[in-house]
Amino acid sequence: MTAIQSRFERGGAAHSLPPTATARIERLRGERMLVPHTLLLAEPRGFCAGVVRAIDALDRLLASEPPPIYAFHEIVHNRYVVDRFRSRGAIFVNSIAEVPEGARIVLSAHGVAPAVVEQARQRRLRIVDATCPLVTKVHLETRKAARDGFEILLVGHRGHDEIVGTAGEAPARTTVLETPDEVAALPRRAGPVFVVTQTTLSVDDTAKTISAIRDRYPDAQVRNDICYATTNRQAAVRAIAERADLVLVVGSPNSSNTVRLREVAASAGKPAYRVDGLEEIDPAWYEGVGVVGLTAGASVPDALLEPIIADLRARGVTRVEPVVVASETMEFNPPVELDAGGGR
Repeated sequence: MTAIQSRFERGGAAHSLPPTATARIERLRGERMLVPHTLLLAEPRGFCAGVVRAIDALDRLLASEPPPIYAFHEIVHNRYVVDRFRSRGAIFVNSIAEVPEGARIVLSAHGVAPAVVEQARQRRLRIVDATCPLVTKVHLETRKAARDGFEILLVGHRGHDEIVGTAGEAPARTTVLETPDEVAALPRRAGPVFVVTQTTLSVDDTAKTISAIRDRYPDAQVRNDICYATTNRQAAVRAIAERADLVLVVGSPNSSNTVRLREVAASAGKPAYRVDGLEEIDPAWYEGVGVVGLTAGASVPDALLEPIIADLRARGVTRVEPVVVASETMEFNPPVELDAGGGR
């Protein structure tokens, strides 16, 4: 367990089993049914450095300043985390106009467009920028490319907070692409082309899209910005999917990296399900299953996996095996505004 998870849990996210989960496990002890015997735990899984940084920032503000503390968009894409912060006095908004003048606001880990920052400044909001530094890098690449006269191709999912923020760096010069088929429909371009990507995409799918871009624009400058955490978690889920009869991916439906993990597991030909927690698991999924694989998206605390592991033990799992594909040591410094005690 990381230090940030412990701080977050002290803020209200205790990892003891919910009453409904406890009752369910007790009921299962008396059931006689075919049960799994082995659990494969993907490593790494769960919180990444960028998520830790963002959650820690909001956690510290709620612990040191009177509520409400506002956040532009969900601080990370996890229902459990957001609901816990909401219960402590955080208010998540989708428009700067919703925030009273002079209030404290935290920018989410996914980043925002420069226009949002300018709107916040005009309302004299005290800004804490919790954007993941790896997302900030993509913003800086995009901004510089636009200044240098490039047309920008942004590979990612339309409407995702990260894509909206990155495209906002140079909206008139940026085209968002999701698939190789969309590349084929692009016009020939006389000027230079610069390619950046969302940080949480499928590694394999993005490689196909970038290959299509290179075929159409051989001189394009390409930056594949899929982050280390996304890459590692996809490698880990692929490793457990090769051995498991069933894969469970914990995370919310609006979490891009979580959805990609389920897709990677399914691509191995195994049943794969995304769930927010224990209550969304259908026991029928376990019928005829001997080995279960378990992982979690980058915005998921261990608190959500522990009831699932306890449930599987109650069903008959006697062997829990970590499947390690990488060791993560990356840490990011907190937003400078926290140390400065003021807004951006």
